[in-house]
Amino acid sequence: MLKKIVILLSLAGAIILLDQLTKIYVHTEFSVGESVEVMSGFFDLTYVRNMGAAFGFLRNANEVFRKAFFLSITPLAMILILGILYSTKEEDNLQICSLSLIFAGAVGNYLDRIRFGYVIDFLDFHFKHRWHYPAFNVADISIVTGVFVLIGLTFYEDYINKKEGKKA
Repeated sequence: MLKKIVILLSLAGAIILLDQLTKIYVHTEFSVGESVEVMSGFFDLTYVRNMGAAFGFLRNANEVFRKAFFLSITPLAMILILGILYSTKEEDNLQICSLSLIFAGAVGNYLDRIRFGYVIDFLDFHFKHRWHYPAFNVADISIVTGVFVLIGLTFYEDYINKKEGKKA
């Protein structure tokens, strides 16, 4: 169990620190909506306040509901992640790391919601300003990476089980 805790604290700690430092920089050095071109026609740093979840989900919901929802669902998700981590085999490093990434991203965005009531997003990918992918942050990258690795592990495990003639 100690190995899992060390991986969780190390990886999540580094991600949370990077996430919070980048958000502090954007929050203090940019005005809301301000944008700095990084790669012409493709990528900008743009200060966005995300009141909702991924892709702005629930951003237009009643404010009281939205705040209560996000402030209660995130700790429940973190507890669930820790429970899954607890039951993960000690030698399953990839699953431990992916759960740690998801946990780190949840904590990073949760800290924003507690402090500001919204999440700071700033990575703005677009195609010549005609099409924009919703802005995101380091915590979001961590969550998505962790989820994709877990999905990949699930498919790989199913493949191995079918190859060995085991039932899932």
